[in-house]
This record gives sequence, C-alpha cells and structure tokens, in this order.
Amino acid sequence: MAYLAELDTRLLLYIQDALRYEPLHSFWRGISFLGDLGWFWIFTGILLALNSKTRTAGITTIAALMLSTFISNVILKNAVMRPRPFEVLPQIIPLITHASGYSFPSGHTTAAFACAFVYYKLLPKFFGLPIMLLAVMVAFSRLYLGVHYPLDVLGGIVTAWFGSMLAIKSLHRFKQN
Repeated sequence: MAYLAELDTRLLLYIQDALRYEPLHSFWRGISFLGDLGWFWIFTGILLALNSKTRTAGITTIAALMLSTFISNVILKNAVMRPRPFEVLPQIIPLITHASGYSFPSGHTTAAFACAFVYYKLLPKFFGLPIMLLAVMVAFSRLYLGVHYPLDVLGGIVTAWFGSMLAIKSLHRFKQN
C-alpha cells in the first residue's frame, strides 16, 4: 500500500513539474469548470432527455450521474476521508483555490465519466467518442490543477463505470417490463 501511495505522489509531482505550462493554465481551469457542481453534465443530460430521439440516453445519463455522485460524494469520500494533495504535500501548488472536501474519489471525474460511459454506450460513436475524450480531459485537469491524486481520478472512473452500468442495466430491465 505504501508503494501505491508513493507512486501516486510521484505521478502527481511529475505532472506538476514536467507537464504544467503557464499559457495552458486557463485552458485546464476551463476544462475543470465543466465539472463544477456537475452543471455541464446535468445540462447535457436534460437536453438529451428533452429530445424524443435521445430521451433514453438523457434519462439514463441523469440516473447514472445521480447514482455515481451519491456513491462518490456521500459514501466513498466520507469512508476514505483522504485529504487533498496540496493539504499534505507542501510541494504541490494548486492552480485553483475553491477545491474543498475530501480527495478520493474525484467527483469531477466521476460525473464526467458517468455521463461519458452512458453516451458512449447509448449514442452513436461520433457523439460518444468526443464526450469520452472530454471526460479524459476533465480527469487530467484535476491532476494538472493539483487538487487530486491519480488514484482519486482512477477511483472516480471506476465509480462512474459502476454507476453508469447499473443505470443502463436498470433502464434495460425497466423497458423489458
């Protein structure tokens, strides 16, 4: 376990030291902003739910987002209680100041991937693939900004996969009945 913690810290420090480039700071802040309070993902889910052709994807997205967010922010964050990297590692310099609460799992990553998994599964690939790429960018932004460890992001992806697959399977069962 100590090895994983060390690797987690080393990867985050590598990102901060080798990949940060000041002209890109605003770009990565903007990508991360898409996950603030889930507004972008809620908005896209509602838009899809309002269109009869994409209603199933929209409703499933909202369900996956709610389920994944509950698991992430209510259950896992309070069970693990992992401090954010900048709270325990003085060498980590966060590029945003409004990150608060526990670090594991990343809520931004959870929300982005919960929606992306649903879109990828239920919508044409020309729509699902760009959203999946956007989810990857949101996840990376949390590392770039110094507010999460890599394992927090991985935990968010796993949580999102679980929540989205449960929502998709539940919808499928509902449609069969």
